[in-house]
Amino acid sequence: MPDPSSTTGASSLCDPRSLQRAAQAMRCLPLQRAFYALVDQQAIGSQELSQHPQAGQLCRQRLGWEQLEDQFIWLIQLGVLRREVDGQGLTHRVRLTPMGRQLLLQWPDAIPPAGPLSQLLHGLRRHRPRL
Repeated sequence: MPDPSSTTGASSLCDPRSLQRAAQAMRCLPLQRAFYALVDQQAIGSQELSQHPQAGQLCRQRLGWEQLEDQFIWLIQLGVLRREVDGQGLTHRVRLTPMGRQLLLQWPDAIPPAGPLSQLLHGLRRHRPRL
């Protein structure tokens, strides 16, 4: 687990609405806290995750690699994940951002699932962002 003092710089850079929006998304998406802990330690791609031996502990439901990639893209847009960079440039693999680490500090054991109203608001925000 990263040192909480290393993420304090992120809190001054992230506005509260961005943090709230990202936290709501993390509660609504099927990715478990174990997934975020994994991408904090190592980069992983959507195809790797869909075939991971512990995929059931990383996601609340079985998802194909395309569905996982959609989740990754949304979390990248929110600032929770970032693409891994190697000598050739960006890769298909993702890592946790400092903002993602800061959000995980709220949930030491598990990310609580969102209620129906939060799910609805998240769906509207994700699929109709200009409403």
